[in-house]
Amino acid sequence: MAKITVRNLTKRYGDMVALDDVSLEIDSGEFLVLLGPSGCGKTTLLRCLAGLETPDEGEIRIGDDIVFSSERKIEVAPGKRGLGMVFQSYALWPHMTVRDNLKFGLDVLKIAKKPSDERLDRVLEDVGLGALGARYPSELSGGQQQRVALARLLATQPQVFLMDEPLSNLDARLRMDMRVELKRFQAETGATTVYVTHDQTEAMTMSTRVVVMKDGRILQISPPQQLYRQPESTFVADFIGMPRINLIELAADKGRATSYSNTDISIDLGWDPGLERVIVGARPEDINLSEDRAAPGEDYEVGAVLPNGPETIVQLSRGVTSVLARVGHDTSLLPGQMVRLSYRSEAINVYDARTRSLVTSPVAEVAAAS
Repeated sequence: MAKITVRNLTKRYGDMVALDDVSLEIDSGEFLVLLGPSGCGKTTLLRCLAGLETPDEGEIRIGDDIVFSSERKIEVAPGKRGLGMVFQSYALWPHMTVRDNLKFGLDVLKIAKKPSDERLDRVLEDVGLGALGARYPSELSGGQQQRVALARLLATQPQVFLMDEPLSNLDARLRMDMRVELKRFQAETGATTVYVTHDQTEAMTMSTRVVVMKDGRILQISPPQQLYRQPESTFVADFIGMPRINLIELAADKGRATSYSNTDISIDLGWDPGLERVIVGARPEDINLSEDRAAPGEDYEVGAVLPNGPETIVQLSRGVTSVLARVGHDTSLLPGQMVRLSYRSEAINVYDARTRSLVTSPVAEVAAAS
């Protein structure tokens, strides 16, 4: 296990800035996920950690060792950084058997034959490939090839695991199974793990913390639940969550400090942000629906009802304002029906419409201070 410290890392490709003054601390034994849209810099950051890319500026420290420093002119070779990496393509030798693919890394480390064979036997059993050691990669399924790539990493016992979208080539069901396996392996080994993905489900289910990136910068670093409940910008709020969050721009009601509205709806926030215009962020599960026309709220028309196993997603509109709500699977709502809709004011987030950044309520500030 090793702590990773990144300081003021910048990487350019010509005029394009792939990493823009990135600083980050990854705790020893942590499962950290780098998340963001394509081109945000997450894979570049991973490759800089691995030594496969050379940053233009900054410093990288792994454990007690500086492995890169632009100021001190230090750049440690990838093979001497104590890292193991799983690639999106698996990168298996096609002419080698499963066992020989795993043994290759141990031969590079000059592990003696007997301890090498014992370690290979143990790792193959751990990943459920004990009977497939003599097969070639072309004779394996995608899931089995992914296990071989993981086993190769485990066999060398690195202090840091680096994973670049290792599950993206698998089907949805197998991805779920492999998430469970990867999380179990990481917990058992205790290795510091940095995992790159654009799949928010992977990020939210596997990580201890998530780093959300955009345009080469870090926007937020938080545990999964905090990231979901308190996204610090409208970009993060919109990027995290499926179905997506409802973001509604509203203006302050004159004479009512806590109330904001547009031409269609009005929402009482329960506190005064002190802004002329805000963007309200409401998760679909934070919207209350009632068929009782006397219930609190405003009238909305049901536009679509989308069953999704244990839940149902309902699209509703009032004027040109459209929102999504999450309800139980046994809902009786029908398209065209009128319902009463209200927002759970204690659960919604408020953003400054100008900066699109989170505005913290007094209650939240008191809770954070305590």
